[in-house]
Amino acid sequence: MTSTAKSDYWSLLGLSPGSDAAQLKRAFRREARRWHPDLNGNDVHAEERFKLVNEAYAVLSDPRRRAAWEGSLSVEQTTADPFAVGFPSFDDYLEEVLGIENQFHANTDDPHPDSTPQVDWPATSPPPPPPPVQASDDLETLIELTPEQALYGTSIELELDDGTLVEVETPLLAGDGWRLRLAGVAPGGRDHFLQLRVQTEDGLRIDGLRVLYRLELFPPDAALGCAVDVPTLAGPVTLQVPPGSSSGRLLRLRGRGLEMDDGRRGDQLVEIVVVIPAELAEAERALYRRLQELSLDPDAL
Repeated sequence: MTSTAKSDYWSLLGLSPGSDAAQLKRAFRREARRWHPDLNGNDVHAEERFKLVNEAYAVLSDPRRRAAWEGSLSVEQTTADPFAVGFPSFDDYLEEVLGIENQFHANTDDPHPDSTPQVDWPATSPPPPPPPVQASDDLETLIELTPEQALYGTSIELELDDGTLVEVETPLLAGDGWRLRLAGVAPGGRDHFLQLRVQTEDGLRIDGLRVLYRLELFPPDAALGCAVDVPTLAGPVTLQVPPGSSSGRLLRLRGRGLEMDDGRRGDQLVEIVVVIPAELAEAERALYRRLQELSLDPDAL
């Protein structure tokens, strides 16, 4: 994340200090849409400004980080990577990463601090080693969005396993397969990921303003070319597949993507995927054998 400890986050979002959560959310969506890199292709500063807007919202919407910022603390101090300068002690690891305070802190200056329980170990044996840290997988939730929600962003309320409710604002111009990271919200300080699914019943996948579609063809159709109906957001259209189309070839349907309020519209990309039938009749096998022979010896006609 870009360092903006000295930035005025309220001014970045065009707000007066102390604006409520609803005003903050509206301002964030407005500024994020205004500075999104996909909508400012000719502005070299748009990406940096977009990052600043997202950072401003992240700080001002989090009471702890907002209090730290208003107290003139740097954002880096509140979100520092505990491994940035080497591995911390085991106690620090528990506190920073897992969010668990170790009650057996050693304090060489005060062997009996009032705030720390004193544990007497036998003098003839060292204290037992700390229990091993149990590695656990991050959590992930599949979130289905409509094309419109992916385009303009939407608010999602997620209930975690411990009953905690988390409200998430999805970014503008999101795409199918995107993963959003909610850092440290799960029990034990784990991350929770949101995987976005933006697909239609016809198999259209949304990626920003673009629409993606996989067109499966049998080898004869791909080799000789064909006309085939493909779905679009506005209904099916007939696509002319050129002869000699291999898997991975992209065909463009201009203007068949999503449209923004300002009139910008994306394209639909059709990816050719050549498939082989799972079962072949004997006549088909014979033709494939003949094709194989010709590929090895073109003169054997």
